[in-house]
Amino acid sequence: MVWLKSHFFMRITGGDWRGRRLGTMKGFKGRPTTDFAREGLFNLLRNRVELDGAVVLDLFAGTGIMGMECASRGAMSVTAVEIDKRAVGFIKDSYKGFEFDKFVVVSSEVFKYLERESLKYDFVFADPPYDLSRIKEIPSKVKESGVLAVDGLFVMEHGESVSFEGEDGFVERRKYGHVNFSFFNF
Repeated sequence: MVWLKSHFFMRITGGDWRGRRLGTMKGFKGRPTTDFAREGLFNLLRNRVELDGAVVLDLFAGTGIMGMECASRGAMSVTAVEIDKRAVGFIKDSYKGFEFDKFVVVSSEVFKYLERESLKYDFVFADPPYDLSRIKEIPSKVKESGVLAVDGLFVMEHGESVSFEGEDGFVERRKYGHVNFSFFNF
């Protein structure tokens, strides 16, 4: 990710779209996952989940970059859940720009979405705001919702001050700079 004044642009780090850039999103208030952290995560995922043909759920999608990384690596479909209307439009435009039509962008609060979703996903990724008051509830809400397919993988990005060790389904934690990923199997 490269910062230019109040704008930034991101690039896809692997797969068929490697090196392609997303457009800019003015006024974005989120914290996109760094290229370094994304590359590290996807190197780990190669041995943990088959993304080629996978059905992916991207929670707290922000710019949608994580779902796009999955699509670039062969995901069959991506569902992105994001509450910010501007980000929803940006994600839709980005997928259209990549000529990928197997995506759904849901404008919703994530906890409400999980209460009503009935589809199963091979890979679920969540990147909530690090200061979200309900951040510790996310793994249990994902488990309770049943959205994770049998043998699926749930990965959550979070800050250094949060630990999920001892939580049901927790497998491990990996750190890339200030970015932490916790892995879960339910």
